[in-house]
Amino acid sequence: MKRSRRYQQAVAMVEAERTYPVREAIESMKRMGTAKFPETAEAAYNLGVNPSQYMIRGTCALPHGTGKEVRVLVFAKGEKISEAEDAGADFVGGEDLAERIQKEGWLAFDRVVATPDMMPVVGRLGKILGPRGLMPSPKTDTVTQDVARLVRELKAGMIEFRTDRTGIVHAPFGKVTFEVDQLEENLLALTKAILERRPDGFKGRYLKGVSISSTLGPGIKVDDAALTSAAQAA
Repeated sequence: MKRSRRYQQAVAMVEAERTYPVREAIESMKRMGTAKFPETAEAAYNLGVNPSQYMIRGTCALPHGTGKEVRVLVFAKGEKISEAEDAGADFVGGEDLAERIQKEGWLAFDRVVATPDMMPVVGRLGKILGPRGLMPSPKTDTVTQDVARLVRELKAGMIEFRTDRTGIVHAPFGKVTFEVDQLEENLLALTKAILERRPDGFKGRYLKGVSISSTLGPGIKVDDAALTSAAQAA
C-alpha cells in the first residue's frame, strides 16, 4: 500500500528497532500527529494469551477522558429512566428505542447501557449491536442497576477494551492535542486495567509488547517493562 509523504516523513523519525521510554514515546507521537484534525492517541498491547482460550476484556476510566463527546443510550424503565437522564444520558427508553434501531437502522449513539430487566428487549438487537461492539454485557459492566454512575463514567471517558483474534488489544487513550502528562496518566491507567485482567493461573509472558501511535502515524514501541512498573505504581 502506497503511503503518503507525511507518513513516510514520520516513519523516518522513528527508530524501528528501538523501544522508547514512556514519556519519550508520547512526545514523539505528538510530534507526528500533524493531520488537519485532532488525531486519536492509540495503544496496541500484544498479549501472550491464546484468544480462543482467554478473552481479555474490560473497561477503563481514563483520568483525562478520550477527548471525544460520547453519546450514551440507556435502556431502562421506571425510576431508572430519571436516574439516567439526570446523570446525562443522551437517549433513554425501552421498546421505542429498540424498535427505532430495528426498523430505522438508527445508530446515533456511541455506548449502550441497560438495566438487567431490559435485557429481553435488548437481546433482540444482538445482531445489530453485537458486530458494532455496542451490545451491553455484564462482563463490561454495561448491564447494571447503577445506571447513573455508569453514565457519568462513560460521559467522562470510560473506554472498553478486548483482545482481537490475534491476541492484541487496541484502545484509544486520548487525543494527540492533550498535554504529555495527561496522555501519560491515561496510558498508565489503561495499562494497569489490562494488567489486572491477567487470567488466574496463566503461565508465561502476559504482556509481550506495547506500541503507541497517532491515527495516521507509525507505531512507536514502548519499553513495556518500564510501562508495567509505572502502571503498577500509579
